[in-house]
Amino acid sequence: MLTLMQLGEHAHAITIRRYLAEQAGHKVTRGALYRTLDRLESKGYIDVETDEPTPERGGYSRRRFSVTKKGLAALRASHTALHVLSRGLDTVLRGP
Repeated sequence: MLTLMQLGEHAHAITIRRYLAEQAGHKVTRGALYRTLDRLESKGYIDVETDEPTPERGGYSRRRFSVTKKGLAALRASHTALHVLSRGLDTVLRGP
């Protein structure tokens, strides 16, 4: 969901995969990405919109993903929990 928020209106499957590979160092298969996106949508954390078909895409449309208010609330809760649980670990996490 963080990636969707970073990409904004450009949050399409191919840009999501590229962003994760470049920024997080994780190569994600299309299947894994779509399973995750489907799960997030079923939980109400993301919305999916279908763009108009374009000639450049051979008449196919593409799906754009965005975070819902419910998804944003879940991210806020996770972010808060991460900060609480990591309190006092700065020295350890930075390493020698």
